Amino acid sequence: MRTVRATAAAVTAVIGAGAAAVAVGRYASDAALRTPPGGPLPTDPGLTVHSTAAGQVALTRDFATLRPGRHGLTGDDFHAVVGPVLPGVPDSADTVVRRLERVTYGTPEPGDRARLTPNLYVGDPGGALGLDHTDLELPGELGPLPAWFVPGARDTWVIAVHGLGTTREHTMNLMEFLHRHRFPVLAPAYRGDPGAPRSPDGLNHLGETEWRDLDAALHHAVDSGARQVVLYGWSTGATMALRTAARSEVRARVAGLVLDSPVLSWEATLRALATARHTPGVLLPLAVRAAQGRTGLYGDRRPGAVHLDRIAVPTQIFHGPDDTVAPWRFSRRLAADHPNTITLHTVRGASHGAMWNADPQTYEEALRRFLTPLM
Repeated sequence: MRTVRATAAAVTAVIGAGAAAVAVGRYASDAALRTPPGGPLPTDPGLTVHSTAAGQVALTRDFATLRPGRHGLTGDDFHAVVGPVLPGVPDSADTVVRRLERVTYGTPEPGDRARLTPNLYVGDPGGALGLDHTDLELPGELGPLPAWFVPGARDTWVIAVHGLGTTREHTMNLMEFLHRHRFPVLAPAYRGDPGAPRSPDGLNHLGETEWRDLDAALHHAVDSGARQVVLYGWSTGATMALRTAARSEVRARVAGLVLDSPVLSWEATLRALATARHTPGVLLPLAVRAAQGRTGLYGDRRPGAVHLDRIAVPTQIFHGPDDTVAPWRFSRRLAADHPNTITLHTVRGASHGAMWNADPQTYEEALRRFLTPLM
């Protein structure tokens, strides 16, 4: 009887440990698989507004608040745009003073919690940028997909698609530039976005299934008269662009790719986000296995190999070594392996999805040079 009881206790302990491991894995994998559109990534530090004055705001001192360039500053009830750190303005060991360029809505008050975001604009292209646009619904695999269309004179269209932790508002950062160069711009939402169908399992698949919604946008562009298309993606939107260019039935119409902060290794990105959620290193393999079991994200073991094997179009990558979500080393390797196809523009001091924010003028000049032959 004692032997039976001991065996039962051991089996119960094993089952309990297994259930605990599954729970830990699911929790850690949620850092990537349940990132809400427009919500903070685990890597985004929480900040406090310490004070405001005419044209300036004091924020918690952090690597994020010391980054160069222009960024959105968002809280529960406000959105603003901050510029560079102000030289010569007194600060403290705990604060950084940046230029306060404008307040979009609400009012940042001392004590408010906030975070920096790459989104400089909120709303739609008409209200935010004064651009004529049309609200569309594209026929997606799971249902209608909201999209903005900003017309242009060229027959080369740009389809711009956001990535992790943002919404299609992120694409408006470059919309004025693209409109100025007369490109028609299509900015679609995809599964899981506000107004778009929910993924059947409610999870992000880091581009592995979402690319089909970008493919729907590509079909719409071709059916609407686009002679050729440039796919422009940020983060997992870049992953979607790579998948679409490799798999779409109309991939021959894809003339080029622009990839900003591309997620080229879903496993590395999942590990980074789980680590930012304070998952101990020894438990990270559980997060990876949980993600595989929940989504089927087995993918290719050599980051980037599958994505470009069948693609021979010009590709511009914007990425840098300070991206803590999508490791820069994969972009460097990809560019080195495809020197005749891929150009890598390195941006230092920029966070994930914010390569343009760090230095808009230099970024746009590199983008102009890339797009000129495709016009």
